[in-house]
Amino acid sequence: MGNGNFYKRTTHRVYEFAVLVTAPVCGVLLVALNFRPQSVEVAMPYAIKISWEFGLIVVGVAGLLGMFWPGQLGTGLGIELAAVLMLGAIAAMYVVAVLAVAGGQAVVAASFVGAVAIGSWLRSAEIVWSLRLLMRLTEAGACPAPEGKT
Repeated sequence: MGNGNFYKRTTHRVYEFAVLVTAPVCGVLLVALNFRPQSVEVAMPYAIKISWEFGLIVVGVAGLLGMFWPGQLGTGLGIELAAVLMLGAIAAMYVVAVLAVAGGQAVVAASFVGAVAIGSWLRSAEIVWSLRLLMRLTEAGACPAPEGKT
């Protein structure tokens, strides 16, 4: 794989970008409006609810920071990895809450949010693979970033 292909493979992710932009917006709205979905109110203890809301904000900001990190590619991928792992956990928490409260009536909502969790974990695996490849390229003396920036 050429150096340019590696860089493109790690930077062009429109769906991930859309989810990471939406997450902090949702978190800010939950905090500002002090209004939570009924499933969250019923299924999550107070401390978990607050952590879940602020987690949405942190995940989005950190994930976008990692995606567009101007420094070393490995650092950006590491930040993004932490964010998408957390996003998967937060999405899974919501799926459990929705199913616990609404049961079968929540299958559609749980499926869509569950897809975010699964997609996040798959992206995490891809990032780990990319980081391993980056280490191999660096050890071999190859420069995986454009214009020699790593």
